[in-house]
Amino acid sequence: MAAQDAFRIGRLLKQAIDFAVAGETKAPRDLVMNHYQTFGREPFGYAIGPIRERGDPTGIIIHKGFIVAEWGEPLRVDMTHSVTKSLLSSVVGIAVERGMIRSVDDAVREYVAPIQLYAPPSTTNKSDRLTTPDLLFPFESPHNRTITWDNLLRQTSDWEGTLWGKPDWADRPDENPAQWTTRPRNTPGTVYKYNDVRTNVLALAALNVWRRPLPQVLKETIMDPIGASSSWRWFGYENSWVVLDGSLMQSVTGGGHWGGGMYINAYDMARFGYLSLRRGKWNDRQLLSEQWIDQARTPTRPEPIYGYMNWFLNTDGKRWPSAPATAFAHSGNGTNLVYVDQEHDLVAVVRWIDGEAIDGFLKRLLAAIDHG
Repeated sequence: MAAQDAFRIGRLLKQAIDFAVAGETKAPRDLVMNHYQTFGREPFGYAIGPIRERGDPTGIIIHKGFIVAEWGEPLRVDMTHSVTKSLLSSVVGIAVERGMIRSVDDAVREYVAPIQLYAPPSTTNKSDRLTTPDLLFPFESPHNRTITWDNLLRQTSDWEGTLWGKPDWADRPDENPAQWTTRPRNTPGTVYKYNDVRTNVLALAALNVWRRPLPQVLKETIMDPIGASSSWRWFGYENSWVVLDGSLMQSVTGGGHWGGGMYINAYDMARFGYLSLRRGKWNDRQLLSEQWIDQARTPTRPEPIYGYMNWFLNTDGKRWPSAPATAFAHSGNGTNLVYVDQEHDLVAVVRWIDGEAIDGFLKRLLAAIDHG
Protein backbone atom coordinates (compact mmCIF):
# COMPACT_ATOMS: atom_id res chain seq x y z
CA MET A 1 0.00 0.00 0.00
CA ALA A 2 1.33 3.42 -0.94
CA ALA A 3 2.17 5.77 1.90
CA GLN A 4 -0.33 8.28 0.55
CA ASP A 5 -3.13 5.69 0.60
CA ALA A 6 -2.21 4.60 4.14
CA PHE A 7 -2.27 8.23 5.25
CA ARG A 8 -5.71 8.70 3.71
CA ILE A 9 -7.08 5.56 5.38
CA GLY A 10 -5.68 6.69 8.71
CA ARG A 11 -7.24 10.10 8.29
CA LEU A 12 -10.63 8.62 7.40
CA LEU A 13 -10.44 6.25 10.37
CA LYS A 14 -9.62 9.13 12.67
CA GLN A 15 -12.65 10.99 11.33
CA ALA A 16 -14.85 8.03 12.27
CA ILE A 17 -13.36 7.86 15.77
CA ASP A 18 -13.65 11.61 16.27
CA PHE A 19 -17.28 11.37 15.20
CA ALA A 20 -17.94 8.60 17.77
CA VAL A 21 -16.30 10.60 20.56
CA ALA A 22 -18.20 13.76 19.59
CA GLY A 23 -21.38 11.70 19.46
CA GLU A 24 -21.13 10.69 23.13
CA THR A 25 -24.48 9.89 24.68
CA LYS A 26 -26.18 12.82 26.34
CA ALA A 27 -27.09 10.69 29.37
CA PRO A 28 -25.19 11.48 32.57
CA ARG A 29 -22.12 9.48 33.46
CA ASP A 30 -23.64 8.88 36.87
CA LEU A 31 -25.63 5.80 35.83
CA VAL A 32 -27.53 5.70 39.12
CA MET A 33 -28.91 9.14 38.32
CA ASN A 34 -29.45 8.05 34.72
CA HIS A 35 -31.42 5.05 35.94
CA TYR A 36 -33.81 7.14 37.99
CA GLN A 37 -34.27 9.54 35.10
CA THR A 38 -35.27 6.67 32.77
CA PHE A 39 -36.17 3.10 33.77
CA GLY A 40 -36.39 4.07 37.41
CA ARG A 41 -39.51 6.12 36.64
CA GLU A 42 -41.43 2.98 35.66
CA PRO A 43 -43.66 1.18 38.19
CA PHE A 44 -41.46 -0.85 40.56
CA GLY A 45 -38.50 0.80 38.80
CA TYR A 46 -36.10 0.92 41.75
CA ALA A 47 -32.71 -0.70 41.20
CA ILE A 48 -32.05 -4.11 42.79
CA GLY A 49 -28.71 -4.84 41.14
CA PRO A 50 -25.36 -3.00 41.18
CA ILE A 51 -24.91 0.15 39.09
CA ARG A 52 -21.69 2.12 38.64
CA GLU A 53 -20.71 5.33 36.86
CA ARG A 54 -19.60 4.89 33.26
CA GLY A 55 -16.32 5.78 31.61
CA ASP A 56 -15.26 7.79 28.58
CA PRO A 57 -16.46 7.08 25.03
CA THR A 58 -14.50 3.98 24.10
CA GLY A 59 -14.02 1.73 21.12
CA ILE A 60 -12.01 -0.90 19.30
CA ILE A 61 -11.95 -1.69 15.59
CA ILE A 62 -10.85 -5.11 14.36
CA HIS A 63 -10.31 -5.53 10.61
CA LYS A 64 -9.17 -8.82 9.08
CA GLY A 65 -8.33 -10.16 12.53
CA PHE A 66 -6.17 -7.23 13.65
CA ILE A 67 -6.88 -4.31 15.95
CA VAL A 68 -6.50 -1.29 13.68
CA ALA A 69 -7.75 1.37 16.09
CA GLU A 70 -8.80 1.88 19.68
CA TRP A 71 -9.77 4.86 21.79
CA GLY A 72 -10.99 5.79 25.24
CA GLU A 73 -10.59 3.27 28.06
CA PRO A 74 -10.73 -0.20 26.48
CA LEU A 75 -9.52 -1.90 29.68
CA ARG A 76 -12.20 -0.28 31.84
CA VAL A 77 -14.81 -2.72 33.17
CA ASP A 78 -18.16 -1.04 32.56
CA MET A 79 -21.78 -2.08 32.45
CA THR A 80 -22.65 -3.32 28.98
CA HIS A 81 -26.40 -3.47 29.62
CA SER A 82 -28.30 -5.59 27.09
CA VAL A 83 -25.26 -6.87 25.23
CA THR A 84 -25.57 -9.31 28.15
CA LYS A 85 -28.56 -10.83 26.36
CA SER A 86 -26.34 -12.15 23.56
CA LEU A 87 -24.18 -13.93 26.12
CA LEU A 88 -27.29 -15.34 27.79
CA SER A 89 -28.70 -16.63 24.51
CA SER A 90 -25.31 -18.19 23.71
CA VAL A 91 -25.41 -20.18 26.94
CA VAL A 92 -28.86 -21.41 25.93
CA GLY A 93 -27.48 -22.29 22.49
CA ILE A 94 -24.76 -24.48 23.98
CA ALA A 95 -27.39 -26.28 26.07
CA VAL A 96 -29.27 -27.00 22.83
CA GLU A 97 -26.13 -28.24 21.08
CA ARG A 98 -25.38 -30.59 23.98
CA GLY A 99 -28.89 -32.03 23.99
CA MET A 100 -29.74 -30.54 27.40
CA ILE A 101 -32.55 -28.77 25.56
CA ARG A 102 -33.87 -31.07 22.87
CA SER A 103 -35.35 -28.34 20.68
CA VAL A 104 -35.97 -24.59 20.90
CA ASP A 105 -39.55 -25.43 19.95
CA ASP A 106 -40.07 -27.36 23.18
CA ALA A 107 -42.19 -25.83 25.91
CA VAL A 108 -39.90 -24.34 28.56
CA ARG A 109 -42.20 -25.75 31.26
CA GLU A 110 -40.88 -29.24 30.53
CA TYR A 111 -37.41 -28.21 31.75
CA VAL A 112 -38.18 -26.14 34.84
CA ALA A 113 -38.90 -27.88 38.14
CA PRO A 114 -40.43 -26.09 41.15
CA ILE A 115 -37.95 -23.39 42.19
CA GLN A 116 -37.06 -22.92 45.83
CA LEU A 117 -36.51 -19.25 46.55
CA TYR A 118 -33.88 -18.38 49.10
CA ALA A 119 -35.58 -16.88 52.13
CA PRO A 120 -33.32 -15.66 54.95
CA PRO A 121 -34.55 -16.59 58.42
CA SER A 122 -37.31 -14.22 59.45
CA THR A 123 -36.57 -11.82 62.26
CA THR A 124 -40.23 -10.89 62.60
CA ASN A 125 -43.36 -12.91 63.32
CA LYS A 126 -43.10 -16.06 61.20
CA SER A 127 -46.86 -16.00 60.66
CA ASP A 128 -46.31 -12.93 58.44
CA ARG A 129 -45.14 -15.37 55.76
CA LEU A 130 -48.14 -17.63 56.11
CA THR A 131 -49.51 -16.75 52.65
CA THR A 132 -46.10 -16.45 50.96
CA PRO A 133 -45.46 -19.43 48.64
CA ASP A 134 -42.37 -21.50 49.32
CA LEU A 135 -41.87 -22.41 45.67
CA LEU A 136 -41.92 -20.54 42.36
CA PHE A 137 -43.70 -21.97 39.31
CA PRO A 138 -42.95 -19.57 36.43
CA PHE A 139 -44.56 -21.65 33.68
CA GLU A 140 -47.75 -22.98 35.27
CA SER A 141 -50.44 -20.57 34.05
CA PRO A 142 -52.40 -21.73 30.99
CA HIS A 143 -50.65 -19.09 28.87
CA ASN A 144 -47.13 -19.67 30.21
CA ARG A 145 -47.41 -23.43 29.69
CA THR A 146 -47.39 -22.85 25.92
CA ILE A 147 -44.21 -20.72 25.81
CA THR A 148 -41.24 -22.23 23.97
CA TRP A 149 -37.52 -21.49 24.21
CA ASP A 150 -37.74 -19.87 20.79
CA ASN A 151 -40.48 -17.53 22.04
CA LEU A 152 -38.30 -16.37 24.92
CA LEU A 153 -35.22 -16.00 22.73
CA ARG A 154 -37.15 -13.85 20.25
CA GLN A 155 -39.00 -11.76 22.86
CA THR A 156 -42.36 -13.00 21.57
CA SER A 157 -43.46 -15.02 24.62
CA ASP A 158 -45.77 -12.46 26.32
CA TRP A 159 -44.89 -14.32 29.55
CA GLU A 160 -47.15 -13.23 32.41
CA GLY A 161 -46.22 -12.92 36.04
CA THR A 162 -43.82 -11.30 38.49
CA LEU A 163 -40.16 -12.20 38.89
CA TRP A 164 -37.73 -10.72 41.42
CA GLY A 165 -40.39 -8.21 42.44
CA LYS A 166 -40.89 -6.90 38.88
CA PRO A 167 -44.27 -7.54 37.19
CA ASP A 168 -44.04 -8.21 33.46
CA TRP A 169 -46.23 -5.18 32.72
CA ALA A 170 -43.96 -2.80 34.69
CA ASP A 171 -41.17 -2.92 32.08
CA ARG A 172 -41.87 -0.25 29.46
CA PRO A 173 -45.53 -0.17 30.55
CA ASP A 174 -48.45 0.58 28.27
CA GLU A 175 -49.58 4.20 28.20
CA ASN A 176 -52.99 3.12 29.49
CA PRO A 177 -52.60 1.94 33.12
CA ALA A 178 -56.05 0.36 33.02
CA GLN A 179 -54.65 -2.29 30.66
CA TRP A 180 -51.56 -3.20 32.68
CA THR A 181 -53.20 -6.19 34.36
CA THR A 182 -56.34 -6.69 32.28
CA ARG A 183 -55.27 -6.93 28.63
CA PRO A 184 -55.64 -10.27 26.84
CA ARG A 185 -52.46 -12.25 26.28
CA ASN A 186 -51.00 -12.62 22.81
CA THR A 187 -50.41 -16.13 21.50
CA PRO A 188 -46.68 -16.87 21.97
CA GLY A 189 -44.75 -16.17 18.80
CA THR A 190 -47.18 -13.62 17.36
CA VAL A 191 -46.20 -10.28 18.97
CA TYR A 192 -42.73 -8.87 19.72
CA LYS A 193 -42.18 -6.91 22.94
CA TYR A 194 -38.76 -6.07 24.31
CA ASN A 195 -39.05 -6.90 27.99
CA ASP A 196 -36.38 -7.51 30.63
CA VAL A 197 -38.65 -9.36 33.05
CA ARG A 198 -39.09 -12.04 30.39
CA THR A 199 -35.35 -11.99 29.66
CA ASN A 200 -34.73 -12.74 33.32
CA VAL A 201 -37.25 -15.58 33.12
CA LEU A 202 -35.08 -17.06 30.35
CA ALA A 203 -32.00 -16.73 32.57
CA LEU A 204 -33.80 -18.52 35.42
CA ALA A 205 -34.95 -21.29 33.07
CA ALA A 206 -31.41 -21.71 31.73
CA LEU A 207 -30.08 -21.94 35.30
CA ASN A 208 -32.50 -24.81 35.90
CA VAL A 209 -31.21 -26.62 32.81
CA TRP A 210 -27.51 -26.17 33.58
CA ARG A 211 -27.93 -26.60 37.36
CA ARG A 212 -24.85 -24.39 37.70
CA PRO A 213 -24.44 -20.62 37.97
CA LEU A 214 -24.51 -19.25 34.42
CA PRO A 215 -21.34 -17.12 34.88
CA GLN A 216 -19.44 -20.37 35.50
CA VAL A 217 -20.97 -21.92 32.39
CA LEU A 218 -20.13 -18.85 30.28
CA LYS A 219 -16.55 -18.77 31.57
CA GLU A 220 -15.95 -22.43 30.78
CA THR A 221 -17.69 -22.63 27.40
CA ILE A 222 -16.98 -19.24 25.82
CA MET A 223 -14.96 -16.67 27.73
CA ASP A 224 -11.93 -18.81 28.59
CA PRO A 225 -11.71 -20.39 25.11
CA ILE A 226 -11.73 -16.95 23.40
CA GLY A 227 -9.01 -15.69 25.73
CA ALA A 228 -11.14 -13.19 27.62
CA SER A 229 -9.70 -11.49 30.67
CA SER A 230 -10.51 -12.43 34.25
CA SER A 231 -12.03 -9.02 34.95
CA TRP A 232 -15.59 -9.50 33.62
CA ARG A 233 -18.45 -10.15 36.05
CA TRP A 234 -22.05 -11.22 35.43
CA PHE A 235 -24.34 -10.00 38.21
CA GLY A 236 -27.87 -10.79 39.27
CA TYR A 237 -30.13 -9.02 41.75
CA GLU A 238 -29.99 -8.80 45.51
CA ASN A 239 -33.15 -10.93 45.65
CA SER A 240 -32.56 -13.32 42.73
CA TRP A 241 -31.17 -16.15 44.84
CA VAL A 242 -32.50 -19.71 44.68
CA VAL A 243 -31.61 -23.00 46.32
CA LEU A 244 -30.72 -25.56 43.67
CA ASP A 245 -29.39 -29.04 44.37
CA GLY A 246 -28.67 -27.97 47.93
CA SER A 247 -26.56 -24.96 46.89
CA LEU A 248 -27.32 -21.26 46.96
CA MET A 249 -27.17 -19.80 43.44
CA GLN A 250 -27.88 -16.37 42.02
CA SER A 251 -29.96 -16.16 38.88
CA VAL A 252 -28.26 -13.55 36.70
CA THR A 253 -29.91 -10.82 34.66
CA GLY A 254 -30.04 -10.26 30.91
CA GLY A 255 -29.13 -6.59 31.19
CA GLY A 256 -28.89 -3.57 33.46
CA HIS A 257 -32.54 -2.49 33.39
CA TRP A 258 -32.69 -2.64 37.20
CA GLY A 259 -28.93 -2.87 37.68
CA GLY A 260 -26.68 -5.87 37.32
CA GLY A 261 -25.93 -7.66 34.08
CA MET A 262 -22.53 -8.06 32.48
CA TYR A 263 -19.66 -5.79 33.55
CA ILE A 264 -16.91 -6.16 30.94
CA ASN A 265 -14.10 -4.35 29.15
CA ALA A 266 -14.09 -3.45 25.47
CA TYR A 267 -11.40 -6.00 24.56
CA ASP A 268 -13.55 -8.86 25.85
CA MET A 269 -16.59 -7.47 24.03
CA ALA A 270 -14.50 -7.41 20.84
CA ARG A 271 -13.49 -11.04 21.35
CA PHE A 272 -17.12 -12.08 21.57
CA GLY A 273 -17.86 -10.00 18.48
CA TYR A 274 -15.04 -11.74 16.64
CA LEU A 275 -16.48 -15.12 17.65
CA SER A 276 -19.75 -13.98 16.06
CA LEU A 277 -17.92 -12.82 12.94
CA ARG A 278 -16.27 -16.24 12.57
CA ARG A 279 -19.64 -18.01 12.90
CA GLY A 280 -18.94 -19.42 16.35
CA LYS A 281 -15.45 -20.72 15.64
CA TRP A 282 -12.34 -19.68 17.57
CA ASN A 283 -9.11 -20.97 16.06
CA ASP A 284 -9.85 -24.67 15.56
CA ARG A 285 -12.73 -24.92 18.09
CA GLN A 286 -16.41 -24.54 17.18
CA LEU A 287 -17.71 -22.96 20.40
CA LEU A 288 -21.14 -22.11 18.99
CA SER A 289 -22.49 -24.20 16.14
CA GLU A 290 -23.00 -22.60 12.74
CA GLN A 291 -26.60 -23.80 12.94
CA TRP A 292 -27.09 -21.78 16.13
CA ILE A 293 -25.51 -18.70 14.56
CA ASP A 294 -27.89 -19.06 11.59
CA GLN A 295 -30.88 -19.35 13.94
CA ALA A 296 -29.73 -16.33 15.94
CA ARG A 297 -29.57 -14.31 12.70
CA THR A 298 -32.93 -15.47 11.38
CA PRO A 299 -35.42 -12.56 11.50
CA THR A 300 -38.22 -12.78 14.03
CA ARG A 301 -41.51 -12.80 12.13
CA PRO A 302 -43.23 -9.98 14.07
CA GLU A 303 -39.97 -7.96 14.19
CA PRO A 304 -37.69 -8.73 11.20
CA ILE A 305 -34.77 -6.63 12.50
CA TYR A 306 -34.45 -8.82 15.61
CA GLY A 307 -33.08 -12.35 15.74
CA TYR A 308 -32.34 -14.13 18.99
CA MET A 309 -31.65 -11.87 21.94
CA ASN A 310 -29.70 -9.71 21.45
CA TRP A 311 -28.78 -10.11 17.78
CA PHE A 312 -30.02 -6.93 16.10
CA LEU A 313 -30.24 -7.31 12.33
CA ASN A 314 -29.98 -4.81 9.51
CA THR A 315 -32.72 -6.38 7.40
CA ASP A 316 -33.42 -4.19 4.34
CA GLY A 317 -30.92 -1.68 5.72
CA LYS A 318 -33.56 -0.23 8.04
CA ARG A 319 -31.51 -0.09 11.23
CA TRP A 320 -28.26 1.31 9.79
CA PRO A 321 -28.75 2.61 6.21
CA SER A 322 -24.99 3.05 5.72
CA ALA A 323 -24.18 -0.59 6.53
CA PRO A 324 -24.72 -3.78 4.53
CA ALA A 325 -28.06 -5.52 5.03
CA THR A 326 -26.11 -8.57 6.23
CA ALA A 327 -24.50 -6.70 9.14
CA PHE A 328 -25.71 -7.29 12.68
CA ALA A 329 -24.86 -6.17 16.18
CA HIS A 330 -25.08 -7.09 19.82
CA SER A 331 -26.48 -3.92 21.32
CA GLY A 332 -27.38 -2.52 24.71
CA ASN A 333 -28.39 0.69 26.39
CA GLY A 334 -25.73 3.35 26.60
CA THR A 335 -25.32 2.79 23.66
CA ASN A 336 -23.00 -0.21 23.95
CA LEU A 337 -22.56 -1.72 20.49
CA VAL A 338 -20.67 -4.71 19.10
CA TYR A 339 -21.03 -4.25 15.33
CA VAL A 340 -20.28 -7.30 13.16
CA ASP A 341 -19.84 -7.02 9.39
CA GLN A 342 -18.78 -10.15 7.53
CA GLU A 343 -18.71 -8.41 4.15
CA HIS A 344 -15.95 -6.14 5.43
CA ASP A 345 -14.34 -8.70 7.81
CA LEU A 346 -14.96 -6.14 10.52
CA VAL A 347 -15.86 -5.90 14.20
CA ALA A 348 -16.34 -2.54 15.92
CA VAL A 349 -17.00 -2.07 19.63
CA VAL A 350 -18.40 1.38 20.38
CA ARG A 351 -19.33 2.35 23.92
CA TRP A 352 -21.32 5.31 25.19
CA ILE A 353 -22.35 6.66 21.79
CA ASP A 354 -25.70 8.35 21.22
CA GLY A 355 -28.06 6.10 19.27
CA GLU A 356 -28.63 8.82 16.69
CA ALA A 357 -24.90 8.94 15.94
CA ILE A 358 -24.39 5.23 15.22
CA ASP A 359 -25.18 5.27 11.51
CA GLY A 360 -23.00 8.35 11.00
CA PHE A 361 -20.11 6.54 12.71
CA LEU A 362 -20.63 3.43 10.58
CA LYS A 363 -20.77 5.52 7.41
CA ARG A 364 -17.37 7.02 8.20
CA LEU A 365 -15.91 3.73 9.41
CA LEU A 366 -16.93 1.85 6.26
CA ALA A 367 -15.61 4.68 4.08
CA ALA A 368 -12.21 4.19 5.72
CA ILE A 369 -12.35 0.39 5.38
CA ASP A 370 -13.44 0.56 1.74
CA HIS A 371 -10.33 2.62 0.96
CA GLY A 372 -8.13 -0.01 2.55
